[in-house]
Amino acid sequence: MFKNLREDINAIKSRDPAVRTSIEALLCYPGLHAITIHRLAHWLYNKRFFLIARILSNISRFFTGIEIHPGAKLGKGVFIDHGTGVVIGETAEVGENVTIYQGVTLGGTGKDTGKRHPTIGKNVVVSSGAKVLGPFKVGDNSKIGAGAVVLKEVPPNCTVVGVPGRIVIKDNKKVEPEKKEMCIKDKIDLDQVGLPDPVAQEIDTLKKKIKDLETYIEQMQRRDK
Repeated sequence: MFKNLREDINAIKSRDPAVRTSIEALLCYPGLHAITIHRLAHWLYNKRFFLIARILSNISRFFTGIEIHPGAKLGKGVFIDHGTGVVIGETAEVGENVTIYQGVTLGGTGKDTGKRHPTIGKNVVVSSGAKVLGPFKVGDNSKIGAGAVVLKEVPPNCTVVGVPGRIVIKDNKKVEPEKKEMCIKDKIDLDQVGLPDPVAQEIDTLKKKIKDLETYIEQMQRRDK
């Protein structure tokens, strides 16, 4: 438990320039408090002390504003930054070195039984207000843009933006809009602002087609005269 705590503190120090010391991270980060309490609640849950585990998770939610079901699995080095409004469902799985910002939901889409929440791979960034809903996987090294709503599987090394979530760049190259793919790779990229806007791209495409059509009509009119 203490080894995991050290790794969680190191994750904060490596990803948040606002933190100065380990003591500050330990005392002032509700995301760390929520994860630490969750690890105890998850242990109780696995020992079938379900009610005690749920009570503990509710106490954590009251003090931190972060709701993590005790059945959820969190890997090492998970960092919940700010954290208010984060919800992580019972069958969700979060891999190592994942970064989650405020307002994120890792949830289900109904009253299905069994696996009904997402599996988040290693080194994933889930930006502010994003919703990942359903029993699919978000691949390693991927990024979910702010406010995105992701309803289907995301390949590794990809970035998803928009509602519904769309993938628009692959291997640092633009992908045609109809392919709906966007990817980055290798390292954890915490930039939540410099992401492509697929809606704007499609609007630009439509504008170009309209301009071409207007030019064609003008040529036809001149020819008829």
